[in-house]
Amino acid sequence: MRLAILSCAPKCYSTRRLVEAGRKRGHRIAVLNTLRLTIGLDQGDPELYYNGKPLKNYDAVLPRVGTSITRYGSAVVRQFEQIDVFTPNTSAGIGNSRDKLRSLQILARHDVGIPQTEYVYDKRDVEGALERIGGAPVIIKLLEGTQGVGVILADKLEIAKAIIETLHSTKQQVLLQKFVAESKGKDVRAFVIGDRVVAAIRRTAQGQEFRSNVHRGGRAEAITLDPTYEEAAVRAAQIMGLRVCGVDMLEGATGPQVMEVNSSPGLEGIEGASGLDIAGAVMDYIEDQVKFPEIDIRQRLTVSRGYSVADVNIPRGSDFVGKTIKETGMRDLDVVVLTLRRKGMVISNPRGTRELEADDTLLCYGKSEHMKNLIPPKKRRRRRKLAKLPRPPAAEPDRNDS
Repeated sequence: MRLAILSCAPKCYSTRRLVEAGRKRGHRIAVLNTLRLTIGLDQGDPELYYNGKPLKNYDAVLPRVGTSITRYGSAVVRQFEQIDVFTPNTSAGIGNSRDKLRSLQILARHDVGIPQTEYVYDKRDVEGALERIGGAPVIIKLLEGTQGVGVILADKLEIAKAIIETLHSTKQQVLLQKFVAESKGKDVRAFVIGDRVVAAIRRTAQGQEFRSNVHRGGRAEAITLDPTYEEAAVRAAQIMGLRVCGVDMLEGATGPQVMEVNSSPGLEGIEGASGLDIAGAVMDYIEDQVKFPEIDIRQRLTVSRGYSVADVNIPRGSDFVGKTIKETGMRDLDVVVLTLRRKGMVISNPRGTRELEADDTLLCYGKSEHMKNLIPPKKRRRRRKLAKLPRPPAAEPDRNDS
């Protein structure tokens, strides 16, 4: 296998270990500086150049894209995707994971446990947001922080407001996040490869530090992960479009609370604590996928005119509840059921004799006009009633307004 590793730090521990593990297995490994790759676009002929020369053919690419070059790095990975080079981490997945707000929005939409979070632009809305997440203490996070940088714990509301106001005045965007008291100074990192957790560690902050990142002196110890946490980690990774990643979770009173899905997880901490060959497991997975690669089914199947891929939800009271897939008549309408999701479980290629239940979700491929009739109208969400806050005084008109 010919594998390219995208990395601007060829001498760092993680890159060295991946190269070592790959070559040990007889693969030809090249470390390419992401910033020296040039994207060439022409009709029907996407190209990549390295150091000004056409890039050689590779079977797979493993992105190790740094936070500071996310946009360019994602574009390079997207170009590899266009020329059909396998990558375990998609360009969309990398982009999603690097945007803290977007990643939490995606996870919340798919009912993954996350710390309660608020995103505020106007200072007049800060007080209400702080009340909704339970007041102080509160975690304040910069949208683009990494390795614990830009994460602040404010133990009083007045301090939190002052910090937020200061950050807003410097054009910084911040998230306000509920402080999970039971996990103070601790978190769990699950290393996901494919559809399984290959290793997990608990990171514990030292001294008065509340951030548990290893880069900030946190101590790491190998742990056996509870199945609930394993399932949450794998599900979060798959939702984000990442097949090699680190999923960071807090151990909350109600179960796992996913904080972040890291698309370029470091290997030093988890290999050191677990004693496992994580780099080798990554190489084995990529080699296996090159032989039988996964594809983006939505991108491939929607090319046919008049056909599309869609989720069909089965609400309570639907005529489909209690019927088998065959009895619904979908196949006669040229609609095929690819997967059935039920209570966190995914059933691939379900049989026609499978009986449908309320709240099932079917991933279907078929005639667009027929599938539109299968999707029920969306119900309006009932919103929680909030206590009324005193109305702020009317603002003085801006004298500069014309």
